[in-house]
Amino acid sequence: MEERYEHKTQSRIQEVVSTKMGDKYVREGPMIRGPTFLVRLRSHTVFEKTPITLCCTVAGFPLPSVKWYKDGSILGMSSGQFLIEAKGGIHTLEIPRCSTDDTAQYTAVACNSHGQASSQASVIVKRFKQEEESCSYAWLPFTPAMLPKIQYTKINITFLEKFGPVFATEGDSVTLTATMTLSPNLANLQPDAQWYRDETRLTDSKWVKIVTGRGITTLTIPNLFKDDEGLYTIRMVTKGGTAEHSAFVSVQDGPPPVPSAPGAPMDIKIHDANRDYVIVSWKPPNTTTEGPILGYFVDKCEVGTENWTQCNDHPIKICKYPVPGLFEGHSYYFRVRAVNSKGISKACRMSEPIAAMDPTEFERLHAKKLGGNLDVVSYHDEVEAEGKPPGVPSGMYASETDRTYVVLSWKAPAYSSKAPMWYYIEKCLADSGAWQRVNTQVPIRSPRYAVFDLAEGKLYQFRVLSANIHGISEPSEPTGPIQTQELKGVPSAPGQVISTRETDTSVLIQWAPPKEPNNLIGYYIDQCVKGSIDWTSANHKPRKNTKFVVSGLTKGQTYVFRVQAINELGLSDESQESAPLTVKAALTVPTAPYHIALLSCDGHSVILNWKKPTHNGGSSIKEYYVDKRRSGATMWREVHIPPVTERLYKAEGLTEGAVYQFQVYAANLAGLGPASKSSADISCEAWTMPEPGPGYDLTFSEVRDSSLVVEWKKPVYTGSGPITGYHIEYAKTGTSDWTTANETAASHRFFKVTGLEAGTSYVMRVRAVNAAGVGMASMASDPVTAKAVEGSQEVSCVVDEKSGDIVLSFGSCQLNESSQFVWKKDYKEITDFSKGIVIKTEGSHSKLIFKNADKEDFGTYSVSVTNTEGVSSSHTISAEELAKMLALSYDIRHPVIPLKSELAYKILERGRMRFWLQAENISSNVTYKFFANNKELSGADPNKMGHEVATGIIEFILDHFTEENEGTFTCQITDGGGKTQSSLVLIGDAFKAALAEAEYQRREYIRVKEGPHFCEFLTLHVGDDCSVSLVCKVANLKKESSFLWYKEDTEIIPDVKPDLGSGVCKLPIKLFSLKTAGVYKATISDDRGKDMSQIDISGKVFEDAINKISQLAGASAAELVIHCTATGVQLQCHMKYYTSEMNIAWCHGETKLSHSDKIVIGGTPAMATMEVIEPMEKNKGMYSIVITDPENAHKRTLDLSGDIYEKAFAEFQKLKAEAYAEKNRGKVVGGLPDVVTIMEKKTLSLTCTVCGDPKPQVSWLKNGADVIPDDQYVVSIDQGRFASLTIKGVTMEDSGKYTMIVQNKYGGESVDIVVSVYRHGEKMPEAKPTLTPKTMIPPKLPIEIPQPKVAQPPPSPAPSSPSPAPPKAGRGVKSPTPTRRK
Repeated sequence: MEERYEHKTQSRIQEVVSTKMGDKYVREGPMIRGPTFLVRLRSHTVFEKTPITLCCTVAGFPLPSVKWYKDGSILGMSSGQFLIEAKGGIHTLEIPRCSTDDTAQYTAVACNSHGQASSQASVIVKRFKQEEESCSYAWLPFTPAMLPKIQYTKINITFLEKFGPVFATEGDSVTLTATMTLSPNLANLQPDAQWYRDETRLTDSKWVKIVTGRGITTLTIPNLFKDDEGLYTIRMVTKGGTAEHSAFVSVQDGPPPVPSAPGAPMDIKIHDANRDYVIVSWKPPNTTTEGPILGYFVDKCEVGTENWTQCNDHPIKICKYPVPGLFEGHSYYFRVRAVNSKGISKACRMSEPIAAMDPTEFERLHAKKLGGNLDVVSYHDEVEAEGKPPGVPSGMYASETDRTYVVLSWKAPAYSSKAPMWYYIEKCLADSGAWQRVNTQVPIRSPRYAVFDLAEGKLYQFRVLSANIHGISEPSEPTGPIQTQELKGVPSAPGQVISTRETDTSVLIQWAPPKEPNNLIGYYIDQCVKGSIDWTSANHKPRKNTKFVVSGLTKGQTYVFRVQAINELGLSDESQESAPLTVKAALTVPTAPYHIALLSCDGHSVILNWKKPTHNGGSSIKEYYVDKRRSGATMWREVHIPPVTERLYKAEGLTEGAVYQFQVYAANLAGLGPASKSSADISCEAWTMPEPGPGYDLTFSEVRDSSLVVEWKKPVYTGSGPITGYHIEYAKTGTSDWTTANETAASHRFFKVTGLEAGTSYVMRVRAVNAAGVGMASMASDPVTAKAVEGSQEVSCVVDEKSGDIVLSFGSCQLNESSQFVWKKDYKEITDFSKGIVIKTEGSHSKLIFKNADKEDFGTYSVSVTNTEGVSSSHTISAEELAKMLALSYDIRHPVIPLKSELAYKILERGRMRFWLQAENISSNVTYKFFANNKELSGADPNKMGHEVATGIIEFILDHFTEENEGTFTCQITDGGGKTQSSLVLIGDAFKAALAEAEYQRREYIRVKEGPHFCEFLTLHVGDDCSVSLVCKVANLKKESSFLWYKEDTEIIPDVKPDLGSGVCKLPIKLFSLKTAGVYKATISDDRGKDMSQIDISGKVFEDAINKISQLAGASAAELVIHCTATGVQLQCHMKYYTSEMNIAWCHGETKLSHSDKIVIGGTPAMATMEVIEPMEKNKGMYSIVITDPENAHKRTLDLSGDIYEKAFAEFQKLKAEAYAEKNRGKVVGGLPDVVTIMEKKTLSLTCTVCGDPKPQVSWLKNGADVIPDDQYVVSIDQGRFASLTIKGVTMEDSGKYTMIVQNKYGGESVDIVVSVYRHGEKMPEAKPTLTPKTMIPPKLPIEIPQPKVAQPPPSPAPSSPSPAPPKAGRGVKSPTPTRRK
């Protein structure tokens, strides 16, 4: 029975659909061959677990195929949840068993080769109404107010890990994660995780993915757009309260399609969707570093396709655009792109799909019960009624006005007819009475419609008529005058910008709104480092309120800020810059002190101690305030004026036996913090017990996974005798099971507690001991977890290898600007530096240096870093370790100075004797003495003594070496703690030879002093950089001495005059080769005589120089590199110098290459080259260059094959094509002036010669717009070479910038000419030519190079004719001869 009923139901539906369709839709003209829905999808409302079938009929040729979509996503058939059937043009989608998840908008998209069409329907699946079942209170005769109040369980939520600010780029993905603990954690009472962006609730979608469970929630944005920028908040909501955390996500523009193009628009929205149009709006991008926005392009794409089409031909300047011409029932996506002078931006994120349909479509739906759980949806206007025209619409008004359109709404007349009803809209200018019907592309079916193409700022009246096939109603009452909006412009600049500190990486910016908002959309904030001009955007999505937290700043850096307002027309002027502000955390008052402890009481006063605040508010605690009151009283009284600076305070003047309470405030630079919790009741009764009182101020350092060091202060109350030691007790946090850490009392006030469990939290306390016993326990410490700071390091102890100092060094894994290193010995801070102890701190490293360590310096040395998470460490130096380090230090500080060379001698000019030696290393404080036969030599004139720290050379020059100097010479050196000496024995034959050489030099010196001469003759010198120069040295000169250079008896004028002051003369030989070979000569002369030196650079001298150059160049030769040219592939070997005379060979495999038409071998002074002209497959292989000198052969290779060859060949083809394009592109050869001045009513002719192959096309622009030829403007091009623009009867309006564009497929160029027109009788304005560069136009890609044609026999020569002359310039040109382009 159920199957038969279902069959009848479907048959009845199909019958009704087929009979009604012909009357339901007004004929709009069939689409030729394209897909058309004869029967569209209908919306349905059903109960869950029932079947439903969506049916449509499609026509078209060829027969269209249909795809089904659910909420914009294509349906998957693999699950079996959906059944699709197609018979001819009838297509059905069946859901056999509906669930609430099937509630969605379903779309059928029909496609064939001639186009596509779509139809949509909504399916709503309802649950059975079970809410009416009886409840446990239904029998009670009470009202709901009398029911017991529900007490919700309070769930405490603590965030363990929070997400911080994120700075990303468009196209990136980002994940925000928060982990938390729940107390109590009840499986049936889990909190609801709600994510928000700028207070807008986010849900799981294709743009945002949200996952929550097991104490963690994540939000992932797989593809960021600037629309995603904002303040993200996670709210964990329970019935007992909420917990939330927020952080800002910044999304900057991604790389633009072309450099300096604008960023993408954002926040696209669709307004007033109707049967054939929608209105699209968006927000403009920021243009901090780009040029101003010129306009926008709007694109559309039909759902189910990827075919984006541009909606507007010209950029629109306003951020709102009506898109007409849509197909009814089709769904579309929209997107927007921005345009500036550099190019077009990337598209913004596409809009949500929107259907072009009657907005009142669903208001006219009517459900008819067929039986069972199935409803059939139909329209009210399909109910049978008598055939007559509809009634008169009423209540017409403008629901939205803009510059060029008005959205009209009205009340539909009461209507009940089988025939479809539509509307006509009429308009007229206010008070004119001339009514004109508004043309629409499709019949108006809804009582809401937008009228476009209105004049800006005009007053209009409108009225509406209803119609059906039986007739047209009377017009409605006209609206009152409706004025379209006028363009008011961008907002005025925002007011004063104020920046205030917030955190160490963020600043709060506030500003005054603009005085003229003009439909304000929001604000953009820019930031800049003080002193810089590089402005960057702080936000990339407009912010609506007048304050904004700028995050991600550099701590300690100084910034300035400015703000711009935006509306639909664009951005306002920038506001004035804010005052410079340095980024640092804002000061706050400190938190409250805590744990007030009683340390002693004598019956009239008490001594109190308390713990300092956990947070000091960014500034050190300056003072404390103490209040007291009697127990049970409510009034607090301050007990100490002025405030105290220490955390140990004696409150006096108390009444013995009275019970008091105390509270403490802390204060810093920001002010007074909150009060501490009141202390426990303190009875003012004198302490008389013999045991000590409690210690106080327990602190921890060197916390590790199984140990820590605890320190404390001595009790104030010592009892009946001196304190002899301390016991340390510890317990796990939250327990009272105390364990004594030391069996024997510790004699000092620090102790290392060991044997702790890693990751466990403990509390500690201390008991002092004297002869009477163990005293009171101190107040328990704050909890401490036995866990080492991540990345913590230990103190190292070494002896410096250079200075011999003993150095303790420590590197901190944490540090901030206020952190300090505190060094202690035996846990007492080191303050005495008189014994040579030095502390040096650089960055995150600190050193404790012993300059003069002695045997008493053993002990435990510790270091702690303030304002960190407890970074600290220690090192114990035992007496034995200290003794070893002192011995090593002595050896380092008292070394033997090593020598590179022992004492030696050299005979100098004038017979002087130079004794010298060279040490490995000496300092500037070195001292030395020279001895001859145990007698110290004096360094006073005429002798000389000195040293060079850089080289370690120490010398003594003996002015007169005689027979008396025979014997032993010694040099003694002292440098710091190091010493050494060296001796030289000169006796017998060795002494005689030295003495004879000294006497000869003395005689020669006397000889050459008589006139100018060469003391060193010409030599050819090759430098390490392969530079070649002639070098000689002259002596015995005077001011009038003249030095000259000659080559082949021709005087050479060097770039730099000879340095006669030093006597060394150099002549650089540039680009040394056979061309520079020859006989060179140098002369020195004055009135006392002349000397000459000559060298023949040829033969062996030239070969030796070339060999030396080859040796240096070959050693410096770099690996072969590929350089592609327009003619072929070139291999280059860079080296210090190259000349063709060098012994260099190029090889292909084992074959030596020689210069030819296909192989070009050469080079430049900096490299050797080999180029393969027009490479082919046979040119692949291994190439090598061999540079040979007499000692070595230097070889470099490169494998020109595989990918390397392919890339090189591709680059060669590219360069070849570019060269061909450059040669044949359209060019302006000449003839155009830069500036033309002409009298009104004259004729102006702008003429020039152009060239290019193929012949270029020529176009003219005036002020950027195309010049349209007419009777006044005559554009011509003669023989493809002579282009001209003739303006007849010029007027003042013809002044401006004219641009000539010459272009063919290989590219071209454009040239600007400024035309200035003046009136008759006026003084001709002065022409000021300005040389504006030609603008190159790139070729069309790919560049096509014509293939060479098969050689044909040459045709008979045609008689030559002279080239036609270019047409002459017009007579109206009166300017002087302008500057011509070359």
